[in-house]
Amino acid sequence: MNDKGNTEIAAPHRLRRFLPWAVGFAALLALPHATVNTYQNYLLNVILINIILAVGLNIVKGFAGQVTVGHIALAAIGAYASAVFSVHFGLPFWLALPAATLFTGCVGAIVGIPSFRLEGAYLALATLGLAESVRIFISATDYLGASIGFGDIPAPILFGRELGGHVAYFYIVMPIALLSIYFSFCVLHSDIGRAFKALREDPLAAAACGVNVRKYKTLAFVISALYAGCAGSLQAHMAPGFLHPNNYTITEMITLLLMVVFGGIGHVWGGIIGAVLVTLIYDFTRDYYQYQLVMFGMVIVLTVLYMPRGIGGLIDRWIATRRFVTIRKAKTNVA
Repeated sequence: MNDKGNTEIAAPHRLRRFLPWAVGFAALLALPHATVNTYQNYLLNVILINIILAVGLNIVKGFAGQVTVGHIALAAIGAYASAVFSVHFGLPFWLALPAATLFTGCVGAIVGIPSFRLEGAYLALATLGLAESVRIFISATDYLGASIGFGDIPAPILFGRELGGHVAYFYIVMPIALLSIYFSFCVLHSDIGRAFKALREDPLAAAACGVNVRKYKTLAFVISALYAGCAGSLQAHMAPGFLHPNNYTITEMITLLLMVVFGGIGHVWGGIIGAVLVTLIYDFTRDYYQYQLVMFGMVIVLTVLYMPRGIGGLIDRWIATRRFVTIRKAKTNVA
């Protein structure tokens, strides 16, 4: 078949691939106008930021199989880096966001170094120590606002107009969240994603097959850190433009971990659903904050015991069952 024929076949395939994204984008455009108050608009932005965080954590934990509980520290680094770039260095949001994202990616490469020699619970403890060290460092550093907090972080400005409202900010966060989800699918279905999955199943076997284990472990942490840095920067510039080290405690880390476990480790759509549901549950149970950690811990344990593949696993089972039923019906009709 000539090149013209291949192009004619590929064009409808590309259209089918991008059509759901276009439909989803169009539906999300109207979402802020379906809310009833400003707080719900704020909650929409929080959900989108948490989706970016969950998708990023899923790359290093779900795709590459690295046990990390320090992802919230990377979000803190991205948030405070963006705040420093904006407030102390005068960079606009449109430069502070990529600068903070790249800076956090560099930190992610350093965070990935312990994974060369540590596995499982030992790596989890190392990353947990990192998370607490970052929070303590921020709390003790006057340049970063210390325990008082870092305020007066400017909102994005576009064509001379400040986008400080939650509705206007939604139209900044939403396209970035969609791009992050799309990029996650691209990584999953690429050679890098296949190397990540081989690394997750058995590092020794992956190395024997020619996979550069250190390279791909580092790459997983870097990509995950880029997601966390982007989400942190978006959180920093969202109204009221204030950061506090208590926003990055072990409670927030467990909440983020629950999003991935409940949604389905290694399942992109499951992680997105988990981020939405856990964010809403967290908001509804805010009045019982002293019991939230216990409740979320119990949910993680029950999910691991009775739904080990999370919501994403249930979705995969439902799709596989439908395909099996369809194939069986087709064979029965032929017979």
